[in-house]
Order: sequence, then structure tokens, then C-alpha cells
Amino acid sequence: MPKSSTRRSPRWALGLLSAVFTLMIIGGSATYFSPWPGTLAMRWMAEGSADSVSATLSELAPSGVETRTDVTYRDGDPDALLDVYFPDSASAALPTLIWTHGGSWIYGDKEDYSGYYKSLAGQGFTVISLDYSLGPDATYPTVLRQLNDAYRYITDNAEQLHVDPNALFLGGDSAGGQISSQIAAMITDPVYAAEVGVTPSLSPQQVRGVVLDCGVFDMYEFLDPDGRFGWTADRESVWAYTGTKDFENSPAVRQMSTMNIVTSAFPPTFITGGNADELTAGQSKPFADTLIRLGVDVDALFYPDDYEPALEHEYQFDLDTPDGQTAFDRTVAFLRAHSQ
Repeated sequence: MPKSSTRRSPRWALGLLSAVFTLMIIGGSATYFSPWPGTLAMRWMAEGSADSVSATLSELAPSGVETRTDVTYRDGDPDALLDVYFPDSASAALPTLIWTHGGSWIYGDKEDYSGYYKSLAGQGFTVISLDYSLGPDATYPTVLRQLNDAYRYITDNAEQLHVDPNALFLGGDSAGGQISSQIAAMITDPVYAAEVGVTPSLSPQQVRGVVLDCGVFDMYEFLDPDGRFGWTADRESVWAYTGTKDFENSPAVRQMSTMNIVTSAFPPTFITGGNADELTAGQSKPFADTLIRLGVDVDALFYPDDYEPALEHEYQFDLDTPDGQTAFDRTVAFLRAHSQ
């Protein structure tokens, strides 16, 4: 699953799969028994993939936003870092969007797309971008425990971070959307949280909404080898993240499939995906439909299949395009509407 759109194909799959298959041929049994060769290939292919979009976002970011970087949110954990963005004129607590970055659960960084977070902060919010351990360096549910501790740190230090602990939003793109949707489901369903084995540090009343960009919400469709997402690279990344190739019987894969878990208590949701993003038709749109059927307040931004220009994976970060700006404006409107 791609993390970013850098004006390349949304699947960047041909080159990536070539690298993976080459490693399979060269590595032989090592690739069969370990997710590391495929992970390293995908990380190599993704290296620098966000740079061009991030550079444009930095150019478009407003002045007057204060940034605090590499704040440790979990003692003794080198991966547990966060960045904070808020207007430098802020004198009180602000509605806060806590963002989980994407990257197929195996790559990505909290600093990717920092200009986007600055632009959101410039609209009168505090925005916090989180780092977490990536697979297979750590496996599920390590990230859920880390982010749960991050939320606790944020609320414990709300005043110095300009955070309103009673007006929080969880957000994420791509794999980060999956993670944020799962944590929101845990916060609003104690039975499910008990199954996962993580006691949420936030209450349902604190979470005003969820922002889900180009995410994955049905792991079984995503992993179906005969379906639209059954690419070797996708299966490799989930193996790296969960620690198993037995997806059909994996508790992790079942728990990650929030499409089958959410209840009517799920927070209000803004959700979007590009018409040329293969995750939209099979993931974001069905998830939005599921939430709507449950009676959840949903603001969905989707486009006709023949819409031009074709909008690829992570199109919402392209703030130099009209459609990226529309997604940004809708996100801001959603945050403001549910901050009251």
C-alpha cells in the first residue's frame, strides 16, 4: 500500500514488485521464512517518496506556527516521539488533531508532510504528529500500546502543548488511517478494547471526531490474493506488521478489520479517497457506508470514477491542486464543526 503520491503511479507496484521478486529469487528461503527482505525492498522503494510533496507543502505552509519536534512521549522508547504544531499566538487550549502517519505499517515518519500539519495549525488548531515502531522491528499490537501512551502523555501535558483534552480528533492517512480507526473503535467499545488487550487512555467523550484519508478498513479484502489488493508487496507488509503469514486465522488481522468491528458509538468521521486510488472503492467507500448505516455522523468526500484529473492515493496532501485544497477545506470545516 503506497504512503504518498509523488506524482507517480498510486501503486508504484511494478517497480516495487520487481524488487521484491528479485529478492525472492536471490534470497530464496530467507525471503520465504522472513519478512525482512521484502520489508527492506519496500523501504528502499519508498525512501524519499514523500519529499517532493513535502517540499511543496512546506512552501505553502503559513508563517506564525510554532513547532516543537522530537518530544518523547514514552520513557525508554526511542521510537516514541512526537511533533507539535500550534499558532504562535495561541494563549489557550485549542482543539487538537493527533495524526498517525501512513507507510504500509513498515515505513514512514512523523515529519513527512509537516507542511500540511502547519497549514492545519494555521487554521487555529494544535496538530500533533506521532512516530511509532514499524514492522517487523516491532509487531502488532505494539503500535497500539505506544499510541495509547502518546494520548496519555498529550492529555497529561495538555496545558504546555496548547491542547484541549476534551476536544481531541484522531487522524491518519493510509495505514495510519487503519490504526486511527482501530484505536477509535477501541475507545468507543470496551469489549473490543478488552479483546485487543489495551485499556484506552482516552474516553469517548474526549474524542470529538476522526479524520481518515485513503485508509484500509477491511483487511480480508486487502489481503485477498484474488482481489484488487492482493499484491505481494501488500501481503509482505502485513506479514511484517503482524508477525504471521496465516492471515485467515490471525487475531491481529481480524482486529485490524475495523469495517467488521465498528459500532454506532464510533466518533463522527471525515473520510476521503481519490477516484484513482484502489483503496477507495474497496475500503474507504464501504467503510463510510458501514458507518452511515450505523447512524454515525459521516462527512464523506469522494469523486466519480471518471473524474478528471484522476486523484491518486494521498491526493489530499496535494494542496497546490484544487482537489487537494477542497479536501483540506472540508477537513478544517469538519474539525471546526465538531469542536464546538
